[in-house]
Amino acid sequence: MSFLNLSGKTFLVVGFANRKSVAWSVSKLLEQEGANLIYCVRSQARKEQLEKLIPADREIFICDFEKEEDLHGLERSLLSLPNLQLSGILHSIAFANYTDGLKPFHETNRQDFLQATQISSFSLVELSRICKPFLHPDASVVTIGISSTDVTAENYGYMAPIKASLEASVRYLAKSFSKDCSVRFNSVNAGPLKTSASAGIPGYLVNYLYAEKLTFRKKALQTEEVANLAVFLLSSKSSGINGQGIVIDAGMGLNYFDQEVVSSAMNLKK
Repeated sequence: MSFLNLSGKTFLVVGFANRKSVAWSVSKLLEQEGANLIYCVRSQARKEQLEKLIPADREIFICDFEKEEDLHGLERSLLSLPNLQLSGILHSIAFANYTDGLKPFHETNRQDFLQATQISSFSLVELSRICKPFLHPDASVVTIGISSTDVTAENYGYMAPIKASLEASVRYLAKSFSKDCSVRFNSVNAGPLKTSASAGIPGYLVNYLYAEKLTFRKKALQTEEVANLAVFLLSSKSSGINGQGIVIDAGMGLNYFDQEVVSSAMNLKK
């Protein structure tokens, strides 16, 4: 028997974008553990892309979390599945509009901020509400955050405060659901990753390479490592963890005064 004991359990994976996405890495691990998966993607194009990668019998639903009618559609789709009981949900969706480039935070466009909040943060609340009737009483809901919402990274724009609201929602959902069940909510707060989504952030590559130098091991965090933590949190082996944001960054956030980085920044000779 596998340590995680996921065989035969059903999970909803929300947020597949491509083979570099966290959702895809989590999906592969869950499949390897013998879990049954239901997928939810944003568009028909992503559904068609995913269909090429997974067994033909897997359910794939479409839901654009900006559209209220899509949310109702997702609920109807879940209701159509007989005796559905979810052991967990992975929420791995985020979006920010950087088409106009980065601006000082005080110049953030209202519509951009509200759109990013809806998709990247409030979607967790709506998804949890829709799925509540289908969740096993001790199911686990996991979302993907960032390693530090306190760091004012200019090239991340307004997304850090939105990710902070996602982390706060995790805690409030954990408390809210505790009134009548033992469903757990946690976030995986990952350091910089090399994904297609991050590639769309202006100036991200330079920060990614800098972050790599700050890790203890001098090697950037891997998407598979984030997936490993997410799958553990989705399993019953993490039953004592609830309402938490667990940082996974290979030590980056603890290594500010790394000698190599300090010497490079101050132009010091070895």
